Amino acid sequence: MSIKITGTGSYIPKSIEKNEDFHQHTFLNTDGSSIDYPNEVIVEKFKAITGIVERRYADDQLVASDIGFLAAQKAIDDANVNPEDIDYIICAHNFGDVRANTIQSDILPCLASRIKHRLRIKNPKCVAYDILFGCPGWVEGVIQAQAFIKAGMAKRCLVIGAETLSRVVDKHDRDSMIYSDGAGASIIEVSDDDSGILAHESASFTYDEAYYLFFGNSNNKDLCPDTRYIKMHGRKIYEFALTNVAQAMKDCLDKSGVDISEIKKVLIHQANEKMDEAIIKRFYRLFKAQAPEGIMPMSIHKLGNSSVATVPTLFDLIRNNKLEQHQINKGDVIIFASVGAGMHINAIVYRY
Repeated sequence: MSIKITGTGSYIPKSIEKNEDFHQHTFLNTDGSSIDYPNEVIVEKFKAITGIVERRYADDQLVASDIGFLAAQKAIDDANVNPEDIDYIICAHNFGDVRANTIQSDILPCLASRIKHRLRIKNPKCVAYDILFGCPGWVEGVIQAQAFIKAGMAKRCLVIGAETLSRVVDKHDRDSMIYSDGAGASIIEVSDDDSGILAHESASFTYDEAYYLFFGNSNNKDLCPDTRYIKMHGRKIYEFALTNVAQAMKDCLDKSGVDISEIKKVLIHQANEKMDEAIIKRFYRLFKAQAPEGIMPMSIHKLGNSSVATVPTLFDLIRNNKLEQHQINKGDVIIFASVGAGMHINAIVYRY
């Protein structure tokens, strides 16, 4: 039995926030003190490290479940399936529905239920639930969908990753420039060919690493004394990801029985260009090999880091020939990999 992705869809917001739009921001150090150099220098250093030139923000009237629904509808249409025949809807996110210009997260009911409602699915045996697994949420949702199908509990699942991180960032923190909004979705079902998921790997590092990403107070202690925002220990995350993501990818590839030379693309969570490049180099070094040119497609330059949406959105763009110089052909072996809050890591080896 083969279990594969038969349809994909994504929602990329139309509103573009360019790096220059941050020149007028008031960035502060974590202790609230002023930064010694101008915003133009801050933004240029940010671009050099992350590779981000612009990012997308959802329109004010849309929330995460709205854009998740829009991506899901495209995936359903792409797979040409009847929504009533979906057994599970799994929605990965981190903060639920956060309305524009508010500070409250809304996850009642869960986003998967909201999306199922929007899809007008009547079947009560279509089970809808959310998964909170940091940025690797969509990848983990695909792994769970595979498990349900293998166990005979499902034949077809819809897995969604949707997030509006632009609404939970501290505008006085330089890291706020990383985050963006977006949604990606996929249909996973049984197939009678030899494509699909070949192996998977997941891990949760919590002993020392649990709070590398966390909710913390604003850098502006006067204007925002009580509101909390997404925060991170960037250097610790970089060092953690460099070692552990590469190893998880190796372990997954070893399980699959596929040789490193067969890998055509590695679709890694779009968090930081320099970090992703370092992970790929480390991964290939573990096999005493060099990373081939063009092995790692990147969308972060234009789309920023949309957390759970980065990997499914990137996959959808490539499948639909919307990412220049990158394509996937029948039989190609690719790797999905992600890392994020928890600290969680996962990977999938997949034959297209």
